[in-house]
Amino acid sequence: MSSLDALSLSSVNGIAAVAPTANQAGSADRFLKLLVAQMTSQDPLNPMDNAQVTSQMAQINTVNGIEQLNTTVEGLNRQFVQMQTLQGAALVGHDVTLQGDRLAVMNGSGAGGFELTGSADRVKVEVLAPSGHVVDTLELGAQGAGRHGFGWAAPTLPDGAPYRFRVSATVGAAVVPSTPLMRDRVVAVSTAGDRLNLETQYSGSVGYADVKAFN
Repeated sequence: MSSLDALSLSSVNGIAAVAPTANQAGSADRFLKLLVAQMTSQDPLNPMDNAQVTSQMAQINTVNGIEQLNTTVEGLNRQFVQMQTLQGAALVGHDVTLQGDRLAVMNGSGAGGFELTGSADRVKVEVLAPSGHVVDTLELGAQGAGRHGFGWAAPTLPDGAPYRFRVSATVGAAVVPSTPLMRDRVVAVSTAGDRLNLETQYSGSVGYADVKAFN
């Protein structure tokens, strides 16, 4: 088996070996050393058959293929984050809908939203002043499951006044879980590892995946 020395195994029973790349050299080198040692010390009366050689060569090819796949996936992930960053940059200066209870006040009117996990026969929205006390109550009646919006004919208030709201929904005597939704403005974008964050006017840094809607 002198043709299998110096780690230059180019063919074993007609099967070509895969040349190790820079990042695969360590594992390929160890594998070929073991294969050469195994074939050198084999029983001449019971040598390895083609199936055994093929199986062992396939093992190193599988390991190398997995390493190449991991490298490819990492590259695709970086490209995906870059694409998300470009998409996020286009949102700067625009409004998005996020989870939150801040009432969007503009031109003397307020707007907010909520999401219900199920149908409710009564939905009530209470508008809260900066001090925390209730200044108005909106009875929205029956609402189905899903996302809903509401408007509030506010008194004369400056744009962006820090009013908040809370939602209560019931069906009979049972409470229907609800999530308040607010409108916020994107002022910048940033990345942290493979995560794209939106820097917003009121909510601070939020994940791109946390955006409920683009306004």
